[in-house]
Amino acid sequence: MNSNMSFDLIVTIVDKGRSEIIVNASRSAGAEGGTIIPGRGTGIHENTKLWGIPIEPEKDIVLTIVPRDKTKDTLDAIRKQGKLDKPGMGIAFVLDLKAVSGICHLCGG
Repeated sequence: MNSNMSFDLIVTIVDKGRSEIIVNASRSAGAEGGTIIPGRGTGIHENTKLWGIPIEPEKDIVLTIVPRDKTKDTLDAIRKQGKLDKPGMGIAFVLDLKAVSGICHLCGG
């Protein structure tokens, strides 16, 4: 791996079935894809009941590794296209990655 390259992990959590919007948004900003993991929500917008029985909404968690210089544009695209500015539409956050292996195509080697 090229030790001069720095990467971030963008974690996006949205309702199940909305992950393709997030992946397409990240690709439009230059990211190469993502990993989708199923999850279950427990936030304030997930306190829905049906006939008195709590419903635990299914979520998609999208993990996207991007070179640091593409983080802002990618996060902006995810926020806009995923409509994350609206309540209950999802959340995205960025984590600094200390080391990355296995994505040599992004490292130039």
